[in-house]
Amino acid sequence: MISAIGLMSGTALDGVDAAWIDSDGERVSGFGPALTQPYPADLREDLRALVHDPDRAEQDGLEALEARLTDCNAAAVTELMAKIGRRPDLVGFHGQTVLHRPARGFTRQLGDGTRLARSLGLPVVNRFRHADLAAGGQGAPLVPIFHAALAKDLPQPLVVLNLGGVGNLTYLNGDRVLAFDTGPGNALIDDWVSRHTNQTWDEEGRLAARGAVDPTALARLLDHPYFAAPPPKSLDRNGWAIDAVAGLSPEDGAATLTEFTAQSLAAALPHLPTWPTRWLVTGGGRHNRHLMARIAAAVGAPAVPVETLGWDGDALEAQAFGFLAIRSVQGKILSLPGTTGCRYPVSGGELHRPNP
Repeated sequence: MISAIGLMSGTALDGVDAAWIDSDGERVSGFGPALTQPYPADLREDLRALVHDPDRAEQDGLEALEARLTDCNAAAVTELMAKIGRRPDLVGFHGQTVLHRPARGFTRQLGDGTRLARSLGLPVVNRFRHADLAAGGQGAPLVPIFHAALAKDLPQPLVVLNLGGVGNLTYLNGDRVLAFDTGPGNALIDDWVSRHTNQTWDEEGRLAARGAVDPTALARLLDHPYFAAPPPKSLDRNGWAIDAVAGLSPEDGAATLTEFTAQSLAAALPHLPTWPTRWLVTGGGRHNRHLMARIAAAVGAPAVPVETLGWDGDALEAQAFGFLAIRSVQGKILSLPGTTGCRYPVSGGELHRPNP
């Protein structure tokens, strides 16, 4: 049995999630505590500016920013180890995605694996996506292998839906695993709320619930070739802009963007082999009650937080990268043709030892 701490920094740019997991690389034998290390305000703003400047995100000269981000991850691991009172066998370090262009075979996650390994005195696995891209895959999503391990004994077919900045789903039915990015998750809603209020997210969907959906703006948003494209497929956070709702009131804009996320999931249904009996929702979007209600209405099935199964939706992605780090050092598969479009099942990850 191997113990790992997984680290995940999502497209919401809010901080680092760290979570402890014990596994043999096939099944999860235990979960430990988890925590979130918020980004300092200046780091968050620097990352946000970089994400919205794709030309710069592709260039060199980001070492100082990468070091600051890596040190924030180190602080999260250090705090979690102190909370647990012991050290893991290794760390799975996703890093912060600042640019993802799978059609060009390019992805960039800021995070210095060597720096983190030396800082912690622990082996670190990072660069999870690159081997998949080299094998013709989208490099995302990578969490489905973990979802399949968690859901082995659950009634199927079902969908595990992650609502971070981007939405992505895992369809599970026996040995069939299919995954793809569905479209916007919380990113557009968060951007709209940040622009029009003094908040950074629509807490419980209250702003959207007070508004009305603008059908013209919604139709414009949904009129995108991505939704008809067959999976596997993946997105960058900036796949859509909020220009379509410009001029709407804060409430109507939030309502329209929330409905856009819900309808993007309805657009995913024709790509699934069978109709899911339920949608298990993880990620920050599950806290948005209005969004969850709109999703259930759009997909015609129950949409419930993963906590109904005893899972921790705030820690699930971090746990996944701990799990994937374990599989990586074992040389096991991290992605499949049905999850990323790779030409063959692919292992991956890059191991950094504290004393090379």
